[in-house]
Amino acid sequence: MFLPLPTFARLSAVNSLLTQLSYHTLLLISVYNLRLRYSFHQSHPATAKDQSQITSPTMTTSSPHLPYLQKCLSLAEQSPPRPTNFRVGAILLSRKDNDPTFADDRILSTGYTMELVGNTHAEQCCFSNYAAVHKVSDDEVASVLPVESGRKLIMYVTMEPCGKRLSGNAPCAQRIARTTAGHEGVHKVYFGVKEPETFVGQSEGCRMLTEAGIEWEHVGGLEREILTVAFAGHENGAEEVRAALGDKGNTADESLEERQRQEAQQPRNPKKRMMEGETNIYM
Repeated sequence: MFLPLPTFARLSAVNSLLTQLSYHTLLLISVYNLRLRYSFHQSHPATAKDQSQITSPTMTTSSPHLPYLQKCLSLAEQSPPRPTNFRVGAILLSRKDNDPTFADDRILSTGYTMELVGNTHAEQCCFSNYAAVHKVSDDEVASVLPVESGRKLIMYVTMEPCGKRLSGNAPCAQRIARTTAGHEGVHKVYFGVKEPETFVGQSEGCRMLTEAGIEWEHVGGLEREILTVAFAGHENGAEEVRAALGDKGNTADESLEERQRQEAQQPRNPKKRMMEGETNIYM
């Protein structure tokens, strides 16, 4: 028995829809389970019997922040490859305080390098997109960012926000800092790799964020993937990736203390630092 063509077409469409729904459902379940596992390990310290199975405390491959960095990486891949910039992706969101599962996160805006006209960076586009939705100029974006009790603004970006730009445009770290001028603004920035020295030498983004009172954290685990996308379009991209990685592949084997000294590029100050497990918080 053969079904009439219209009926067959409808059944095919329904089957295709169910397949897509199943895929997205599995993806959501996977991300949720990852966050639950991280939350469980944070609240259930290992006993002496478990010590031999524990990975280094600097390992962040199970970090609940990785799904957001992966999303940022997908955004970065939409950026046109150019020899004169890095392909970067950024996400701005609102997060409920003390929510280790991030179940109540609200994504406010996204952006990627050269998404908008001109030599635009990911964080710049992220803020510009939010400003456009709320019908204000880029300079007024801080005035329309949400301020809610019990919630904070978080930014994820594949690469450390730049602290210097050859074009003369405002660096991204400065744009982020401006959101806190007279406003609550961005509370913390998570990034996947330090800015390589390719264009402006030693990076200054972390220092500028620290001076502005904005917390930041380097989340390891996707360094190679992020740098490969960032350097696409460079004549010697593969070589630049290897140089940026320092033949280590990622920063998981570095101590937190050493990473902090290298990234902040300033003397350690216990009064300005708090350690919470794998998290570096800079006040």
